[in-house]
Amino acid sequence: MKFTKIFQSLAIAAAALTFVLSASAQGRIQKREEHQQARIANGIKNGSLTAGETARLEHQEARLNHQIHNERAANGGHLTAGERAQVNREQNHISRNIYRDKHNARRQP
Repeated sequence: MKFTKIFQSLAIAAAALTFVLSASAQGRIQKREEHQQARIANGIKNGSLTAGETARLEHQEARLNHQIHNERAANGGHLTAGERAQVNREQNHISRNIYRDKHNARRQP
């Protein structure tokens, strides 16, 4: 009986921790997305991104947002650990593309 209550308490604590970590990860994904959008906007403003580069980057961002939306819908509003890792890899890829496009020789007048 005592063991069962301890086990139930641990299970509740683990569920609460999982919820908090999941919410934190979702917040990080959203913040990173906002930061990358700000980097794109800055590139447009200072002319370091051309119209074509901007369109491609925005398309990549939109595709990732759509993917995240679908994965959350399939899992009750949350991403699994594997999905979060995949989103992180894709955000890394987009971030590298933003950097490369902003630092190449092409300029928007």
